Amino acid sequence: MVECSEEIIEKNKIASNFNEIASDFNDSEKIFKDINNCVTFFGSARIQQDNKFCKIAEKLAFNLNKKGVNIVTGGGGGIMEAANRGAYNANTAESIGLNIIIPVEQKLNLYTTRSHTFNYFFSRKYMLVKHSSSCVVFPGGYGTLDELFEIIILVQTKKIEKLKIYLYDTEFWKNMLIFLEGTLVKENMISLDELDILTLSDDIEFIEKDILKLFN
Repeated sequence: MVECSEEIIEKNKIASNFNEIASDFNDSEKIFKDINNCVTFFGSARIQQDNKFCKIAEKLAFNLNKKGVNIVTGGGGGIMEAANRGAYNANTAESIGLNIIIPVEQKLNLYTTRSHTFNYFFSRKYMLVKHSSSCVVFPGGYGTLDELFEIIILVQTKKIEKLKIYLYDTEFWKNMLIFLEGTLVKENMISLDELDILTLSDDIEFIEKDILKLFN
């Protein structure tokens, strides 16, 4: 049976996609080969570096890195750049950026010591937290919410264990939590104790100290 050109093209496309997926996991795994003590930062890519959330993220990343904690981000701008800059300037542990190819917004910031550029979101989201003991989620848009709920599911289903999730800024997150408890819990779509996956705080010093306890 002779394959038509369309079938050959489709098979080549599938093979190419498989190789890209394999590269996403295998090549990014090499970044973490010799390191432990990782914390992941999430948040908006669109906000400027003089935004209060960027300043707080940079300070937290600096303080953690000074104490030997490797900082992991999505490698882009906004909160990601701020956290990478803090870690880079601390210059004690690694500043890791897991970037992705998309048409707008995303380019690797200048403050990473190790990086990888992904082809697919699903592989990137998993690798962003696979080696981390905790993550700090700052205010953000669709991408941040997508990442947040992905890691909630990973923790809920125990695909990743012992990952603490901190939500910074009560004012920003409160309406989401009201929805989760007032609608999803009320309708028995999640249980009340599943909200314990999340730690909401305005106290960045508490978050820092609580994270450091994980490594003692």
